[in-house]
Amino acid sequence: ELMTGYTMLRNGGVGNGGQPWVLRWSSRIRLTWLSFTLFIILVFFPLIAHYYLTTIDDADDAGKRIFGPRTGNELCEVKHVQDLCRIRESVSEELLQLEAKRQELNSEIAKLNLKIEACKKSIENAKQDLLQLKNVISQTEHSYKELMAQNQPKLSLPIRLLPDKDDATFPLPKSNRNCRLHNCFDYSRCPLTSGFPVYVYNSDDYPFGSSLDPLIKQAFEATVRTNVYVTENANIACVYIILVGEMQEPVMPKPTELEQQLHSLPYWRTDGHNHLIINLSRKSETQNFIYNISTGRAMIAQSTFYDVQYRPGFDIVVSPLVHAMSEPNFLEIPPQVPVKRKYLFSFQGEKIESLKSSLQEVRSFEEEIEGNAPADYDDRIITTLKAVQDSKLDFVLVEFTCKNQPKASLPTEWALCGERDDRLELLKLSTFALIITPGDTHLVISAGCAMRLFEALEVGAIPVVLGEQVQLPYNDVIRWNEAALIIPKPRITEVHFLLRSISDNDLLAMRRQGRFLWETYFSTSDNVFSTVLAIIRTRIQIPAAPIREETAVEIPHRSGKAAGTDPNMADNGDLDLGPVETEPPYASPKYLRNFTLTAMDIYRNWNSAPGPFHLFPYTPFDPVLPSEAKFLGSGTGFRPIGGGAGGSGKEFQAALGGNVPREQFTVVMLTYEREEVLMNSLERLNGLPYLNKVVVVWNSPKLPSEDLLWPDIGVPIMVVRTEKNSLNNRFLPWDEIETEAILSIDDDAHLRHDEIMFGFRVWREARDRIVGFPGRYHAWDIPHQSWLYNSNYSCELSMVLTGAAFFHKYYAYLYSYVMPQAIRDMVDEYINCEDIAMNFLVSHLTRKPPIKVTSRWTFRCPGCPQALSHDDSHFHERHKCINFFVKVYGYMPLLYTQFRVDSVLFKTRLPHDKTKCFKFI
Repeated sequence: ELMTGYTMLRNGGVGNGGQPWVLRWSSRIRLTWLSFTLFIILVFFPLIAHYYLTTIDDADDAGKRIFGPRTGNELCEVKHVQDLCRIRESVSEELLQLEAKRQELNSEIAKLNLKIEACKKSIENAKQDLLQLKNVISQTEHSYKELMAQNQPKLSLPIRLLPDKDDATFPLPKSNRNCRLHNCFDYSRCPLTSGFPVYVYNSDDYPFGSSLDPLIKQAFEATVRTNVYVTENANIACVYIILVGEMQEPVMPKPTELEQQLHSLPYWRTDGHNHLIINLSRKSETQNFIYNISTGRAMIAQSTFYDVQYRPGFDIVVSPLVHAMSEPNFLEIPPQVPVKRKYLFSFQGEKIESLKSSLQEVRSFEEEIEGNAPADYDDRIITTLKAVQDSKLDFVLVEFTCKNQPKASLPTEWALCGERDDRLELLKLSTFALIITPGDTHLVISAGCAMRLFEALEVGAIPVVLGEQVQLPYNDVIRWNEAALIIPKPRITEVHFLLRSISDNDLLAMRRQGRFLWETYFSTSDNVFSTVLAIIRTRIQIPAAPIREETAVEIPHRSGKAAGTDPNMADNGDLDLGPVETEPPYASPKYLRNFTLTAMDIYRNWNSAPGPFHLFPYTPFDPVLPSEAKFLGSGTGFRPIGGGAGGSGKEFQAALGGNVPREQFTVVMLTYEREEVLMNSLERLNGLPYLNKVVVVWNSPKLPSEDLLWPDIGVPIMVVRTEKNSLNNRFLPWDEIETEAILSIDDDAHLRHDEIMFGFRVWREARDRIVGFPGRYHAWDIPHQSWLYNSNYSCELSMVLTGAAFFHKYYAYLYSYVMPQAIRDMVDEYINCEDIAMNFLVSHLTRKPPIKVTSRWTFRCPGCPQALSHDDSHFHERHKCINFFVKVYGYMPLLYTQFRVDSVLFKTRLPHDKTKCFKFI
């Protein structure tokens, strides 16, 4: 019907009778029915549903509830639901069991982790114990091999001989001129282990003391008070010394009176054996008043000798004492360069009394060659030198008459002209200084000649001595041919050619050696007296007294803070250092050549090795002793122990390298009121191999904080208190430093362990050099004609900063006790330049540049407070220091170098199984 109605409606509402109202009525009925139906659905159905939901669950019969919560058994009434329920219950039980097992396993894992940590600690302790046992075994084997190599019993020191006060006199030689050590010296008073005690008489206790020159007497007394060999106990003395000159002319005693006074000395013992009579001269006109005095077996030290008086190997020719009570002024000493000066040579002098000349005797040159030599060559010398001057081939200055009254002199001696300052000004302009010996061949040395030699060496004029018979000061221990030209007088015509033929390098070497001799043995009263004692001590083969060390006054401090907790504190870079050395610190071997050096190497000591050896008489850079090596087969060579089989070697981290199998170094760290920075630097040293100890030089008058806890780094830390704030304290030879190797390091320096180890390895193979990290160089400022200090990156360097550098302790002695005091004073004045001063010293002694290792150019730790080097005036002061040091040394001793050191296989590509050395990168 609906379809029919719908069809009729589409056909215009006419159909089945064509009654439109029927259609309209049907349509209304359908709409009404549809609306009513929707109303019933939307209104009544929710109400009915709400009713049932709220009333059905309230029924008394629980079994009739439909929508309420049901128990598990009720839900399981359905078959498939029951299966799911069983599965859920089974899973729940299994989960509970697994959770219990998980908790049990977690507890077991925690216990096992604790056991693992304990095992790891036990393994580490066992490794350390094993390594320590290996080291002990290695040391024992090494000691055994040394004992087997020595194959000799240990000897105790000989019993010292103490002669009685009244020595039994032995017969005098036929003539005092025949006195030598074997027949005029009593060796029983000087045992090898005596220490060479010297007793000095007080000249004021005797009448002749009032006639002595006051300046010489005062200088001599001041020197005696500070000398290490002088003793007040005359009964144990080896040598007895009496000062008898220089005498003042008006009050000079008669020779007989002086002889009686000498023979009445309390320890003269009838013949004066083991006595030394010193006659120092401050003027060129000093007379030889001892010539007419009987001195018995006593030795004589003076500047004037006749051949009948001088006893070679027994008496001593000393230099004049010009600077009696004053130190030399280095600013007035001319530089050693340029090598050639205005005059090729110069001479000023006048002979008051002469012998008959060869020209007056009309003797031919052939007759002189045959042995009839003239008594005096001075006329020929005058003629030849004037001819050279008139030729004007070179600028020379020779004057044979004084403009003013000449100084008093001995017969046939050339008297000095003018005042000392005038003579020095002329010598400053002269490349060579002629010294004409007296015409009397019996006069082997005079005070005038010694004075000319002194002045020439002082200002850098190379002495040319005409007369080979002369006995120059200390001639039996000094090789004068390295600093002067000694030419026979008959060769006067060849002198000009000879002087022109010497190269600049040889001239500079001779001038430098002459400056060294003058500073070491001539310049001051201390040097003269110490040299005289050193000659006697060397002749009788007694070793020198040990040079004094600086006593370290320790500052108490508390340690116990665990070091190395921060992994950045001990960064080893790319280098595997291998097992850390666990054996206790050991000192370097003591010097073993004390008793053989004086008998074997006299000339090498006094001339070749660096430094004034009457103070420190040996060089420490000797090769290893045979006891440190083993012989291979029947050959004559030896190979160091610990270096492995030649060429193959050991792993880099397993062997120290070099030719000395065992060695450690000491860190010397200078600090000033920067406790936090210092503690961090000390912690970075924790675990550093081959470290003997750390000496902290506390440069502040304010002591460290009492509550400051110092780190425990496995080696002793010695905090040393200083007398004043001085950068020179960095290089004091502290007695707590027991190793030859010193690592000088600033408190803010940041170096890795691999860098320090590599620097130590390099130093051990170049022990006479400074080996360090940051390099610097000097440059010549052309506009200002002066030297400059430069820290920019460069292809060459001439200095290595001692804020991070290795050097030998030997240089600490030289820096503190031998280097000119003027340099240390300037370091204190500027609080700067101590590193430059050390580089000057080492380069001056070795004539070698320092060695730089690694590419590091700076070493400051990040975040540290600024140091003195950041001050604007820092570089200006260093410019001034360099120029002042050049004046003190007389030349620029620094040498350039353009390379740095790396390990053997640096950047070498090798098969993995063939690598034997660590490639340092």
